[in-house]
Amino acid sequence: MGIEIKKMESDEEIKGKAYVHWKSWQDAYKGIVDQSYLDSMTLAKCEEIAFKWPDNLIVAKDGNQVVGFVGYGKYHDEELTETGEIFAIYVLEEYCGTGVGKALMQAGLGELDYQTVAVWVLKDNKRAIKFYEKCGFCIDGREEVIKLGSPIVEVRMIRTTK
Repeated sequence: MGIEIKKMESDEEIKGKAYVHWKSWQDAYKGIVDQSYLDSMTLAKCEEIAFKWPDNLIVAKDGNQVVGFVGYGKYHDEELTETGEIFAIYVLEEYCGTGVGKALMQAGLGELDYQTVAVWVLKDNKRAIKFYEKCGFCIDGREEVIKLGSPIVEVRMIRTTK
């Protein structure tokens, strides 16, 4: 498998990122997030999001197909200053366990010039929590309730890089 990890640049890559976003939500969150909410997260909505916010994204490509992506940047609130954040990381189901997610995480972390990096994950998404733990993140005890159809709990995980 010749996976290329690169910054997202072209419209085709943006569309590929949107597909991965949509498909990963359908696969990873089934049974965790309300099905009606998942049904409302259409491919068209994911494309709209992808074209609206194309910055700070790295994609994984297998040939011409985008098979995963990571979004990164400065932490989104003032609680933690001088902290980076992995906003999203998704890989198509058939590429899970192949090292694509790890390569994307390393690339995203490499773009962040912060000693501390945070990620928010759904508390019931045990597979993702296990992945983040393998990448050096630890749950720090902070939780937030967000609404994805119905209320659902997110937990924050933190990684110190240096």
